[in-house]
Amino acid sequence: MIRFTFRVSLFLLFFLLLSPSRSFSVSPRPVVYPNRSKQLSWRPRAFIYEGFLTDEECDHLISIAKSELKRSAVADNLSGKSKLSTVRTSSGMFISKGKDPIIVGIEDKIAAWTFLPKENGEDIQVLRYEHGQKYDPHYDYFSDKVNIARGGHRIATVLMYLSDVAKGGETVFPRAEKSQHRGERAEDDDLSECGRQGIAVKPRRGDALLFFSLHPDATTDENSLHAGCPVIEGEKWSATKWIHVDSFDKTVGSQGNCTDENESCQRWAALGECTRNPEYMVGTAELPGYCRRSCNVC
Repeated sequence: MIRFTFRVSLFLLFFLLLSPSRSFSVSPRPVVYPNRSKQLSWRPRAFIYEGFLTDEECDHLISIAKSELKRSAVADNLSGKSKLSTVRTSSGMFISKGKDPIIVGIEDKIAAWTFLPKENGEDIQVLRYEHGQKYDPHYDYFSDKVNIARGGHRIATVLMYLSDVAKGGETVFPRAEKSQHRGERAEDDDLSECGRQGIAVKPRRGDALLFFSLHPDATTDENSLHAGCPVIEGEKWSATKWIHVDSFDKTVGSQGNCTDENESCQRWAALGECTRNPEYMVGTAELPGYCRRSCNVC
């Protein structure tokens, strides 16, 4: 009888520990599997994580973005202003941090994999590349003082693939130094002509690419030059998280009242207008913008 009671007590204890309704439950932590992350290159430092996103997460990002897509812009090297360019022909939008539990979970996984603080990241940008659309070779670090003033250089980029692409659409590093120890992810016959111009990653739904734009000593890495090859067959969906050397949420130029002067500021900020249109949204110390609160600069 004593032995039976002891076993029942152990069973009840085990049940209580597993019960989701227990009062001492804790929030689930992001699970990152090191064996799924493989080195792609060492110059630049680049890594692939196979199966980083679930199908549910991929579908969720696409569903949020579909109704808000607009022509993608680039940052001017001198002024830092966003502008349209034939260099980048995709369409995209930004999803604000912490928008919903699924977005929070993705951001937590990114922080756990990269070992970089969540507050150093920009909003997630979702992009769609249709037939023939591409992004010519470029760097993710900045050349202008305007963008560097908020969070410093972009130290790392996490590029998440939300769809498979039948042909083309690779991310290619034309200056990357090939490593004899890295595993090949795609045969040359499976790559487009653009993808054969360097070390390339073929988009696979759920996979994520992490690469660093700066060396460990914080100097810019010219080997991080990369491009999005033209889509030849199919459609390419991706999501990008740019991560800075410092907090991207920090207060910049706190003089004056921290207010929004337009009821649409929050929606515009979620669409990425703080970066695309900083003159109106953020402004300067001498002439504050109209959406400083939503842009987290005060």
